[in-house]
Amino acid sequence: MSSTELLHDISGELSEQQFIQLIEAAIFSASKPLSVKQLKEKLFVDFSVSNADIRQAIEQLTKVYQARGIELVEVASGFRFQVKSTLAKSIGEFQQERTVKYSRAILETLALVAYKQPITRGEIEDIRGVSVSSHIIKTLVEREWIKVVGHKEVPGRPAMYATTNAFLDYFSLTSLAQLPELMPMSESAIVTDAMQDIIAPHNDTQSNETETKR
Repeated sequence: MSSTELLHDISGELSEQQFIQLIEAAIFSASKPLSVKQLKEKLFVDFSVSNADIRQAIEQLTKVYQARGIELVEVASGFRFQVKSTLAKSIGEFQQERTVKYSRAILETLALVAYKQPITRGEIEDIRGVSVSSHIIKTLVEREWIKVVGHKEVPGRPAMYATTNAFLDYFSLTSLAQLPELMPMSESAIVTDAMQDIIAPHNDTQSNETETKR
């Protein structure tokens, strides 16, 4: 869409500047990431706007914010504004946010689901060598980081778990392909330094579940 092109509907005209401003305002005010489809179907339903038009506007906005303290990024569910990762620690200290961490048990369980999905609770226990408490699974499901995607065709038909778009969004990933590559190791040590690097900047809660050796 050129700078002189106008988008028409029955009630008036929308300039390119207004078009970009609307997208900026919508993403900024949204509580969750917005996809191109959502922007087109909800914000520009009465206008002749293509997906390419919206993506081009987002590219322009992304460039505008490159030199600022916040950035426009794409995650699995769509686009959102966020504090630049290089500034996140300073902003957290400024806001006096208390940084607490997930237990190792939750991190290992989450990592196993991320790298081995779909996976059952029993398979997680076999790899970790300890029982996985129902509290761990409940915490990850309630956080909407994992979900049931089916049941394994074995006696008891145990639930199979996989990660969600909310998991990708939280860790600023667009796909599972962006997860750090696992170095050769035993499966019991699947939580790698690379996985910890993703998780560490985002830790914001803590659990105190206990584990029982199998």
